[in-house]
Amino acid sequence: MEFINLKKQYQVLKPVIDERIQNIMAKASFIGGSEVDEFEKKFAEYIGRKHCISCGNGTDALLLSCLVYGVGKDDAVFCPDMTFIASIEPACMLGAAPVFVDIEPETYNLSPECLEKEIKRVIEEGTLNPKAVIMVDFLGNPANVEAIEHICKKYGLILIEDAAQAIGAFYKDKKCGSIGDISCTSFFPSKPLGCYGDGGAILTDDDNIADLLRSYKMHGKGSSKYDNVRIGINSRLDTIQAAVLLAKLEILDKEIQERQRIAKRYDYAFADIFQIPFVKEGCRCSYAQYVLLAKDKEHRAKVLEVMKKTDIPSLLYYPKEMHRMDAFHMDNNEEFPNAARYANCNFGIPFSPYLTEEEQDMVIHTIKSIYK
Repeated sequence: MEFINLKKQYQVLKPVIDERIQNIMAKASFIGGSEVDEFEKKFAEYIGRKHCISCGNGTDALLLSCLVYGVGKDDAVFCPDMTFIASIEPACMLGAAPVFVDIEPETYNLSPECLEKEIKRVIEEGTLNPKAVIMVDFLGNPANVEAIEHICKKYGLILIEDAAQAIGAFYKDKKCGSIGDISCTSFFPSKPLGCYGDGGAILTDDDNIADLLRSYKMHGKGSSKYDNVRIGINSRLDTIQAAVLLAKLEILDKEIQERQRIAKRYDYAFADIFQIPFVKEGCRCSYAQYVLLAKDKEHRAKVLEVMKKTDIPSLLYYPKEMHRMDAFHMDNNEEFPNAARYANCNFGIPFSPYLTEEEQDMVIHTIKSIYK
């Protein structure tokens, strides 16, 4: 059984993807081909942003976003304590200081109450300049947008949406990827909208920011790539990856609907045993992963052991809080109870739009067999 069945998805899209790739091979248009422009236009329209600037990966998308807003030394950048390191890594590379914030116990997203508490603490200490908030739509579940936007406006902070796991999700009338001052996403293969390698994109409604992004992503180019007006990086989406994404974008909404159906079957099966994903009213989760919370580490270990014996794949997504990572050299005695609980109790189970009912029933029956 596949944890995420990308092989089946390719079989569904094979005629379209193969034809697109063959056309690119025939043209030898591997960098900056017309498919890149086409994808940027269609993706911006899908999300509801004015500009889409594609790039090499989701981490570069966040790095470029920090660059255009001048994030740097002595700046404080606030980030949930439960996410992948790429959410905060680019800000740290530019010299900013990460300030981690506990998560909500139900959605596992950035807690607005804890965010404001950390902002006030940084202001009172006076050693760092509060600069930006990285708002992650964790597991494809939209964050508490209204509350976080209000806090950012109150304290004059840039709001960067990390929608890497949430393309296809929405918060009320806003699609994930259209929220905040600037939005970033990843097209890593396992994402709800993924390519067949690395890829990413930044989305903005600001014309000047869009121009800066296009410059920074191409070595700080001015009128041409040989007229360099600033120090930038080299980060671009390959033409072949754009072609793959164009094919997948056509069926994304259909796949997202199927994810809803499969998630509901899991919800019904496991609601009385585990903490199941919680999606706020008026929102839609893209279910980048379907993650359950066990009662504690021992409970989780028992479930994972049974799954392993029956060759059902699982994943800890993620097993450690950010502030406990050696990379940040922080005091491990700092307490983020909700993030700690998630790290100690979470486990992901097989999930994709191509999970069959037979496979899903096998997962359900195997896990439930522990309690018979």
